[in-house]
Amino acid sequence: MNDLMIKASDVGKAFGDRQALDGVSIAVPRGTVLGLLGHNGAGKTTLVNVLTTMLPPDRGTAEVAGFDVVREAHQVRSRIGLTGQFAAVDEGLSGLDNLVLIARLLGASTREARARAAELLELFDLVDAAKRPSRTYSGGMRRRLDLAASLVGHPEVIFLDEPTTGLDPAARLGLWEVVERLVTDGTTVLLTTQYLDEADRLADSITVLAQGRVVATGTSAELKAQVGQRSVTVTLADRSDLPKAQEALERAGLHPVPAADTLTAPVTSSRELAVVVRALDEVGLEATELALGEPTLDDVYLTLAAHAA
Repeated sequence: MNDLMIKASDVGKAFGDRQALDGVSIAVPRGTVLGLLGHNGAGKTTLVNVLTTMLPPDRGTAEVAGFDVVREAHQVRSRIGLTGQFAAVDEGLSGLDNLVLIARLLGASTREARARAAELLELFDLVDAAKRPSRTYSGGMRRRLDLAASLVGHPEVIFLDEPTTGLDPAARLGLWEVVERLVTDGTTVLLTTQYLDEADRLADSITVLAQGRVVATGTSAELKAQVGQRSVTVTLADRSDLPKAQEALERAGLHPVPAADTLTAPVTSSRELAVVVRALDEVGLEATELALGEPTLDDVYLTLAAHAA
């Protein structure tokens, strides 16, 4: 199904003289991940707070799971899960008791609550620590428990606000795998992050915010194509050959830039690797290494941030 589970149109929100959101519009189809990128203060968390009914917008409209976030806030809350930037678990309770408590608050019977808790502890690999106080959990375990807590009510939409901040690489990878499983099962996710590799790995589409405005949107590949460019890096065995190689590549219509013992030239396609090899061969030079570099989301983000500034 391709129906929209999150839709915002011209959303604005101000705090005094500061415009946190200025005409933001997004659309997220069912069973996909929208990656929301932006620096601190770009408006990511404010948008999440509007979409999860914690803040009313000053203007514009927003719907989640088909319900208006202002007029039908109760229906929205019953269909979403939220994991904030910091784990919000009761450290005095065990992992099991945290999940049972939330299930009971959502109206489940004791039997139903314990069954749902056991299911989530299994999903998040927390069975062995289920009866330990959550204050004894590692950072990664607390984040997994926090995400499990947001899933107790079987939400259709999950908001993850910088969920892997402060986690080590292994814990981040584990959380990514959980998110991927949820999306495979049809859950819709809005993910805010400052980690470009996280967005590249998880997001079906990406929206970049800067100063409360949308400055770019598209898939990772589309954004890279907009502002990035492929390049060929040539490594030579002898640095003294760099000027000769540079002249040869310039005659071939390329624009190489020297650095240390390499030359890097922007190209439009991988076919231009052959142009580089022929140009070097004509002057009797051979590269010890040729590397075709793709643009990264880092390139995209830095370029967009510079334009926004």
